[in-house]
Amino acid sequence: MSYCNRAVVRQRRAHCQQGNDVLEITKIAGALGAEIHGVDLSRPLSAPTAAEIRAALLEHLVVFFRAQNLTVAEFLAFARAMGEPTEYPFVKGLPGFPEVIEVAKLEQERVNFGGIWHTDTAYLERPPMGSMLLAREVPPAGGDTLFANQVLAYEALSPGLRRMLEGAVAVNSSAKADVTRTREDRMRTDAREDARDEYVAEHPVARTHPETGRRSLYVNAAHTVRFKDMTEAESAPLLNYLFQHQVRPEFTCRFQWQVGSLAFWDNRCTLHNPVNDYHGYRRVMHRITLAGDRPR
Repeated sequence: MSYCNRAVVRQRRAHCQQGNDVLEITKIAGALGAEIHGVDLSRPLSAPTAAEIRAALLEHLVVFFRAQNLTVAEFLAFARAMGEPTEYPFVKGLPGFPEVIEVAKLEQERVNFGGIWHTDTAYLERPPMGSMLLAREVPPAGGDTLFANQVLAYEALSPGLRRMLEGAVAVNSSAKADVTRTREDRMRTDAREDARDEYVAEHPVARTHPETGRRSLYVNAAHTVRFKDMTEAESAPLLNYLFQHQVRPEFTCRFQWQVGSLAFWDNRCTLHNPVNDYHGYRRVMHRITLAGDRPR
């Protein structure tokens, strides 16, 4: 079945034996995103269940779980069943769990961590294959996260523009002003001593997914500063067009958090954006990223 055909399927049930558990996988939007029910992530996953969750990730690009009140160790165990957890380059992990960082916006803060459309750490030579967030505290309303499907975004470009982007390389930096500002509160209290001032990496503008073979846009407003061998001023008109195009509403889904909600997204072909609409309230998450390969 083609990717486009799968995208219109309204609901899919996957049966995978884990004791008496049966997974139910239900799409939440036309473009991407599915909720998975029928699994307790605090328990060790059987190999078939882990494989079914990974297959759902590849099909839906982001999957969500509800009521998963995990300890930090249980959260890390689930991440290890999905891939190889890695440490975030700027912020220290939790005590005893360096791969797990706290993503928080406190009552007095006005700027949220990562509050811009982005893919995680595109400024690394090997960006993460996936990221996970587990909700610990949520505001009474607001604080949702938006996700955008970059396979659809690439496929919606005109044939001429796709030809123009073929072979193009983007320069990505951790020091781009907008995303640096969203880190400031966490860096004051939780900065790693070994963090560099700047990380820079060059990646293809259109990358090929190593598992599905699908092509997707791989630029983002938070980290991409210019095209290779071009100035920022020369790059800006086309990059700004791509930044607006890749988050068109028909490419997106929106997730409303509850305490114990867990999101797991494919960082190779999605963007995400935490909505900053809950001033005066706390929002605290735990995050894990999984090691990836060099984009091609």
